[in-house]
Amino acid sequence: MRPHPRTALLALGAVTVLGLTGCSAIVDADPGTGSLGGAPAAPAPVFDAGPALAKLDTLAVKGRAPKTGYTREQFGPSWSDDNGVEGGHNGCDTRNDILRRDLVDLTYKSSTRDCVVATGTLHDTYTGTTIAFVRGQDTSTAVQIDHVVALSDAWQKGAQQLSPEQRRDLANDPRNLQAVDGPTNSQKSDSDAASWLPPNKAYRCTYVARQVDVKALYRLWVTQAEKDAMSQVLHSC
Repeated sequence: MRPHPRTALLALGAVTVLGLTGCSAIVDADPGTGSLGGAPAAPAPVFDAGPALAKLDTLAVKGRAPKTGYTREQFGPSWSDDNGVEGGHNGCDTRNDILRRDLVDLTYKSSTRDCVVATGTLHDTYTGTTIAFVRGQDTSTAVQIDHVVALSDAWQKGAQQLSPEQRRDLANDPRNLQAVDGPTNSQKSDSDAASWLPPNKAYRCTYVARQVDVKALYRLWVTQAEKDAMSQVLHSC
């Protein structure tokens, strides 16, 4: 059975600007434009943790399975455009799709039909800082694409039972991807919510809610320590 139909990639652009001024609900926006207009910004709505808490209670609670057999290749080719996620098969690999969604002030590599991002600016939700992205061998890693639910964590909590196509979709699903500060992403590694949360506390409500959504969509479980940590964050929103 395939996961539920995917939300359009660009419709998820609002995710990148959430949490910089406090826990806030997802609102319609397209950060790729870099324009907020001239009108004064409305106060950010209060984050409603109720749906995430209710969904968290539907997740199975089990111990972490062995990591035996895990490789990145178990989730298909890196940044595949050939996937069942809405937004796939658009001629751009998933990494560039997410860069185009999450960065502003974009320029593109010539002759790529506005696919390959050359430069841009990231307002990083994980750290609350602003990062200049410049494509290059020594500079591209300043901005990395994080799997909100790490693939290794997913492997140990149910993804072994998914089909290869479902694992490929999980690895390329925009709901599970975020452009973030490179060193911070490296610090996170394959941690779950029990052992790592974004340094920017204002984004933690959104971050945990996204993990819950992804785990529910792909029928992944949580450990008791992970559920407790998620519940604590969501109750603080």
